[in-house]
Formats: sequence, structure tokens, C-alpha cells
Amino acid sequence: MISLNGFFIAGAVICALALVVAVIATAIRKHPDDWALIGAAATELFLVVYGISAAIRQIGGNQVQGDPVEFWGYLITALVMPPVAFFWAISEKSRWSNSVLAASAAVTFVMLFRMEQIWQ
Repeated sequence: MISLNGFFIAGAVICALALVVAVIATAIRKHPDDWALIGAAATELFLVVYGISAAIRQIGGNQVQGDPVEFWGYLITALVMPPVAFFWAISEKSRWSNSVLAASAAVTFVMLFRMEQIWQ
């Protein structure tokens, strides 16, 4: 069980919005639109801020309770996913690019959840 903090809630909301927009875009569009792409960009921006905050918290003495290598491995992997999905979506203009954006948002949420478990 994890305790809910502001970063986790913000990340969950951003990932959920990106997921919903991408799923709707998959259902009604033939190609990714700006809103679906903005979801991936917002997810990436959140992860950058989350990573900087995690580094500051760790330097300030709030240590990861689990394995720090596992935590940072999840974060680095999560940081790679939205840009890959974004560039996939702009290079392949198909309905399924929206599905890739949706999958990226869903997997990023799962990784964020796991990072919070490791931290606590």
C-alpha cells in the first residue's frame, strides 16, 4: 500500500487524462491529433519534474526505502516511453499510433505506482 502524495496524485491525473484522450482519439480519428500528442508531452514533463524532485528529496535525506537502483531504473525507463510514443505517433500517421500513446500513458502510470511503492 502506498500513501498518496501530491506528486503521485498529479502523475495519476496526467496519465489518466493522456490515456482517455488517446483512447478517444483511437476510436474517432484516423491519425493522432494535437491533444493526444500533448498528453504524451505532459506526461514527459511531469516525469522530468518528478525525477528532479526525487533527486532533491534523496539528497535532502529522504532516502528510498526500497532498492534505489530499481527506483531509478523505473524512472529512466518511464522517461524514455513518452518520447518514443510521441515520435512514433508523428512518424506513423495511423489510428494505431493513438493506441501506442494510450499504452504509453497506461504503462507510465503503472511505473509511477511502482516507483511510489519502492520509495516508501
